[in-house]
Amino acid sequence: MSPLFIPSPPISSFSLGPLTIHFYALCILAGIVVAAVLGNRRLARQGATREQFESMLLWVVVIGIIGARAYHVITDHELYFGPGRHPIDALKIWNGGLGIWGGVAAGALTAWVWCRRNGMRFGVVADALAPAVIFAQALGRLGNWFNQELFGRPTTLPWGLLIDPEHRPVGYEQFATFHPTFLYELIWDVLGGFLLLWLGRRFAMGRGKLFTCYVMYYCLGRFFIEALRIDPANTIGGFRINNYTSAIVFVLATILFIWQLRFRPGNAPDVWRASPDTAVPTGDHPAGPAPIADDAPTQVSPGPDASGSGTHVPNAPRGESFN
Repeated sequence: MSPLFIPSPPISSFSLGPLTIHFYALCILAGIVVAAVLGNRRLARQGATREQFESMLLWVVVIGIIGARAYHVITDHELYFGPGRHPIDALKIWNGGLGIWGGVAAGALTAWVWCRRNGMRFGVVADALAPAVIFAQALGRLGNWFNQELFGRPTTLPWGLLIDPEHRPVGYEQFATFHPTFLYELIWDVLGGFLLLWLGRRFAMGRGKLFTCYVMYYCLGRFFIEALRIDPANTIGGFRINNYTSAIVFVLATILFIWQLRFRPGNAPDVWRASPDTAVPTGDHPAGPAPIADDAPTQVSPGPDASGSGTHVPNAPRGESFN
């Protein structure tokens, strides 16, 4: 073992009265807070209000966590079902086990439904949230450090992670330090967050393209980081399931990005598919023209608004939040 190493935290939780507080959960909560603050600021520049963002965020976070846990339980079902296993453990997310793929997919689908119901452009919302999501993932990886889980192969490098004997996998009991894959992904995610912020300012990466860049970037790094891990996982042909997921999603995202460059160039004017004053409230769809498509121009009648400038659409109801 190298004389230099990264120590593991001696505890993964603490008690507060009758409650047990897990650092894993606190790391996830910290990530959600960072994503909420940054996402709200970025969406506000596109015309969304704080109330609208918070309404969407609640649904995205709850269903995203459910999706992340579901992906983990499905891909590692033998940990929870079968002889000697306890299916109730599938609900204990504080013990670790959230699959980012399921979380992003479920969260994105939830955001898409919310946007459709509230007259917002999903591409604009996704682009605004992309840097926030990857920064949140970086903080979430600290939870693996506290749990002493999901580390890589043994190493003698000076940044090797010291793992307590009780957390070392079967067959690796004689090794003390391992690749800190949590740290590799944390650094990769932080760099990716700043890269996305720069791309969004430097290039016309709107209409969903920035979010697609996030997916491609994360999959690229995750593929190689996943290959270092030695925690038990289902494999096909010697490759872990998450390696296949990374590769497949990367290819699909690359194809989508090429299509977006060709058929959805530039940026959308703002977050609204129509003016917020012309959106039809959820559940109230009067007869009339079909909703305006994401890339269709908003039709307005010329003339001053109440302040004496600009344009307006008369007699239009306001939209409501998805609740």
